[in-house]
Amino acid sequence: MKVVVAENCGFCPGVRNAISLAEKILTQRKMVYSLGPIIHNKDVVERLAKKGLKTVSSLQEIRSGTVLIRSHGVAPEQIAKIKEKGLKIIDATCVLVKRVQRIAKQLSGGGYKVVVIGNENHPEVQAVVGCAEDVIVVADESDLHKLPKNSKLGIVCQTTQSPEYFGEMLRAIAQIGFSELKVINTLCREAIKRQKSAVQLCKQVDVMFVLGGIESANTRKLAEICKKYNRQTFHLQNWNELDISMLFGKNIVGVTAGASTPEWIITDFVENLKAFDTDNS
Repeated sequence: MKVVVAENCGFCPGVRNAISLAEKILTQRKMVYSLGPIIHNKDVVERLAKKGLKTVSSLQEIRSGTVLIRSHGVAPEQIAKIKEKGLKIIDATCVLVKRVQRIAKQLSGGGYKVVVIGNENHPEVQAVVGCAEDVIVVADESDLHKLPKNSKLGIVCQTTQSPEYFGEMLRAIAQIGFSELKVINTLCREAIKRQKSAVQLCKQVDVMFVLGGIESANTRKLAEICKKYNRQTFHLQNWNELDISMLFGKNIVGVTAGASTPEWIITDFVENLKAFDTDNS
């Protein structure tokens, strides 16, 4: 059995920065909180929890201490509430996410109805929605009825989506009535690199494993894309989730990982694969 790892996979700069900030602040302060998981990877969240990072779902759960703004960012209104409570803020928002927030605000200020292409339940999208008035989120063509007719539309996209999805949605939007359409490409280049590497690899292997958190949008997108080219694609969080029957009859195994998947998860998975191969040769 041959194991091949995608050229581009694992932590992106934004995630690496968020983790680095968290680890640094945890050595300096007590009572450090994250509003929601810092990244969508339970193994990383659990590891940071052991170091003292407390993940909460609501600001009401925090009475004092430091609030770490996770990589997905939060809306300006939430930042204001944190400051009102007198809490210290450490901002680990990805710079690309901040860019989308700025663009949404600028589009709104320019008289455009802001439209975000993506998942309305994703924290990144929710943060962007909070940066302008009456933002509309569209996930697929069934959402296009939300768009006002004959209006100035300013379009951005959730950073972790694929160029293909972005293009398909733009084509659909362009077919409805509007007076002006302004599109800003807000896709993450790092996510696109991982998608391209994954597609290239999955076409060459018997089975493809995509490693990362179940809640990770970019990891799910990787798995979704790979499945189009290789039906033997499996999205796993780590080695513990592997069913060895997935390896039966397979000679070449491909491995990739989302932008929120740490190197040690990838290394552990690959080493276990190789050990399995040796034990069964």
